[in-house]
Amino acid sequence: MRINFASLRRRLEAGALAAGTLWVVAVTAGSDTAASAASALKEALPMGILRWELGDLWTEDQLSPATVMTLGESPLLSAARPAVAELRRQEESSGASAGEDEVSTVPVEETPLEAPEAADNGVTARTLVPTDPSSYTVVGRAYISNSTDYQLSIPALQENFAAELTPEEPQILILHTHGSEAYTPAGGTEVVWSGDHRTTDSRYNVVKVGDVMAEVFAEAGISVLHDRTLYDYPSSYNEAYDKSLAAIQSYLAQYPSIQFILDIHRDAIADAQGNQYKVVSTIDGVGTAAQMTLVMGSDGSGLTHPNWMENLKLAVALQQDILTEYPTLMRPILLRNSRYNQHATVGSLLVEVGAAGNSPEEAALAGRLFAERMVEVLEARSK
Repeated sequence: MRINFASLRRRLEAGALAAGTLWVVAVTAGSDTAASAASALKEALPMGILRWELGDLWTEDQLSPATVMTLGESPLLSAARPAVAELRRQEESSGASAGEDEVSTVPVEETPLEAPEAADNGVTARTLVPTDPSSYTVVGRAYISNSTDYQLSIPALQENFAAELTPEEPQILILHTHGSEAYTPAGGTEVVWSGDHRTTDSRYNVVKVGDVMAEVFAEAGISVLHDRTLYDYPSSYNEAYDKSLAAIQSYLAQYPSIQFILDIHRDAIADAQGNQYKVVSTIDGVGTAAQMTLVMGSDGSGLTHPNWMENLKLAVALQQDILTEYPTLMRPILLRNSRYNQHATVGSLLVEVGAAGNSPEEAALAGRLFAERMVEVLEARSK
């Protein structure tokens, strides 16, 4: 039998082209712009090539290439692949429930005050304050909404926090696990949205708040690194925490002088009808700022976080200072079972700046006021 190699080659090339086209379509299916499609391809291409080499491109069990290569070492291991995939799914399901929760809550004890005038972006404004002290752990002006099983010691929370400024640089790292979390600009503003109240345009997302904070720290002579990477785009929220943790570990290895890590987010708050509203604080002589929340982690999920109390003491110190200057700028501290990557240093904070309904200007002002007061607190601690 004679084999027409030219014909066979053409068929193989056509098959490869068709497979490649299908793969590109699958990877970019969730993209709504050419830029987002290109970004998705850039991120997925190396892994796709590796899976192609392994003959594993179209499998549905989502095992990693490293796991596939390990299972391929013997027929016995290969035969166990379905069982391994099932164990992996169970592990991921368990991890999701014990991992990093998406923060989007309004404690029922917070009561809206009469809404002040705010930047007109068409969103209803509210100022939320705690009204029932019995529902919180109260340390001076600081209210803590405790979702863990721990009983908090008020005297312990009033002690000095461990982290402090040192002569080595840099001292502060600012990053954004959910960097595409966006605000609501004034009507008529053209924004390319990458999801529900999300955009990769840093003029309208939380990265802008990080820019403002970094400027304040730098002007005060505090060395700061601002990582403007969008770890949640096009990844999922759970993947974003893994990616930002890897970045944090890399920064700490390269710059062991980093003492403080600020992960800047924003909340998402809706009324009973599902309409977004914004949380604001009127600062006399300054303007209208977005209200802010410090979300603090613990080891309640079972993940290692031995020094979470040190982070919480820092949060309490900042909360007390800021509320002395701006009585409605901070909402109650949230203490959660998840750790939010705060185990990396004893000076780690998750800072929620406003909500999706706030304007970018309100968020930027809040970020500036927070950073200014943090400078004062850290400099006082270092004296």
